[in-house]
Amino acid sequence: MIIGIGIDIIEISRIQNAIEKNPRFCDRVFTKTEIQYTDGKKNKFQHLAARFAAKEAFFKAIGKHIAWADVETINLPSGQPQLVIYAKEDFGFTRSHISLSHLADHALAVVILEKE
Repeated sequence: MIIGIGIDIIEISRIQNAIEKNPRFCDRVFTKTEIQYTDGKKNKFQHLAARFAAKEAFFKAIGKHIAWADVETINLPSGQPQLVIYAKEDFGFTRSHISLSHLADHALAVVILEKE
């Protein structure tokens, strides 16, 4: 049974500008794993924007905002993205699904939460 759906789209330039204006933005919003994943990427801002959108989509799916660092997007060896939730709170879901996409100017994320 689906108990939450969230979607978010963001302009990549917004994330790039936020990072360039305030270097602490990255440490406040992204986990070390997310930052390490994007380091060395051709356009790391696309990947960071997609992870930002994933956090926002998750917040929409649960119906509230929690700490940025309590939501992390990792990639399985297959490349499939997966959410990791560090918050101690029980949000009532047993499975999460996430899809990320980005173009030159925008990044998008969709999150679906299920309960068995």
